[in-house]
Amino acid sequence: MNQNRLDKLTHQILAHGVDGIALVPGPNMAYLSGIHSHVSERPIVLFFPADDEPAIVIPGLEAMKARAAGIPEDRIFAWSDDEGYTGAFQQACAHLELSDYLLGVEALHMRVLELELLKRYAPGLTTTHAEPILMALRAVKDAEEIAAMERAINIAERAMERLIPQIEVGMTEKQVAAMLTQLQLEEGAEAIAFGPIVSAGPNGASPHAVPTERPLQEGDLLVIDWGCIVDGYPSDITRTFAVGTIDPELRHIYETVKLANQQGVLVSRPGATGQDVDRAAREVIDDAGYGEYFIHRTGHGLGVEGHEPPFMMEANTEPLVAGNVFTVEPGIYLPGRGGVRIEDDIVVTADGHRSLTTMTRELITVG
Repeated sequence: MNQNRLDKLTHQILAHGVDGIALVPGPNMAYLSGIHSHVSERPIVLFFPADDEPAIVIPGLEAMKARAAGIPEDRIFAWSDDEGYTGAFQQACAHLELSDYLLGVEALHMRVLELELLKRYAPGLTTTHAEPILMALRAVKDAEEIAAMERAINIAERAMERLIPQIEVGMTEKQVAAMLTQLQLEEGAEAIAFGPIVSAGPNGASPHAVPTERPLQEGDLLVIDWGCIVDGYPSDITRTFAVGTIDPELRHIYETVKLANQQGVLVSRPGATGQDVDRAAREVIDDAGYGEYFIHRTGHGLGVEGHEPPFMMEANTEPLVAGNVFTVEPGIYLPGRGGVRIEDDIVVTADGHRSLTTMTRELITVG
């Protein structure tokens, strides 16, 4: 385990007045312990007490991961399929004396299954959200984390550079998405960060559209939102393309979104807030008369999760600090016609910001 991260975790646990936290498989478990698993019918819970060593309830077939992470043998509560997991949870709750705990749990990730088991065998247990602790811990990225995201961005951009000359009128959104996925893997991605959003023409008016069998047509705007994972960290980029010759108004909204993106990036610096970034981008779109068609926040944090704090939105008045990484992705979405989104990945530096994304923001024609 990364001792520096564990020391910071202990500090945050004490600062938030809880006795410990409990994690289930996912980004937080991997970030703090290096244990990679997945949520399944076999429950796993990793405990980090404020005043003791970590402990874990884990299937026996994965117990070697806990040992490799340095968890003491007497704090590994392994169970077999024949035995079932209830006995291991009962032993862990008694050993850790959880009935006396105020325990932080992952409200966004822990299932009813794990929570009910903990409360069954620790009837005096009180739980609270662990997200404030975890987000404070992960908010500032170190040089290694930033470098991993930069590698993921470079791979995603190289894949897109290879894809652009291959896009043709008549290809379906699904075909373009499949090609982009394959190209990212060929360029060295561990995996894709999410299923690419490829939406053409009217489909582009839905920010989170799913690729369909619709063929690309002359005059379409083509929105592509893609990214990949390298060393556990993602990239998340969006570019919008013209399929052949497009209507002048569609070109106008493209230029409007490009300027909104530039303004949002420009104000990104230590001391600015997510509200400042959102307002800077939104003002451009409002002034152009398209405010009602900008229907989401301006951006989100990027780290071991593709969406995490800080969020670039009106309600976020927390100051940005060096090491924050987030997206700036304003958009305009015209129902029945199409949409434009331009998304860059930004890191806050000591004296301003740096765009990790390097791909041009000028409108590229494909097809």
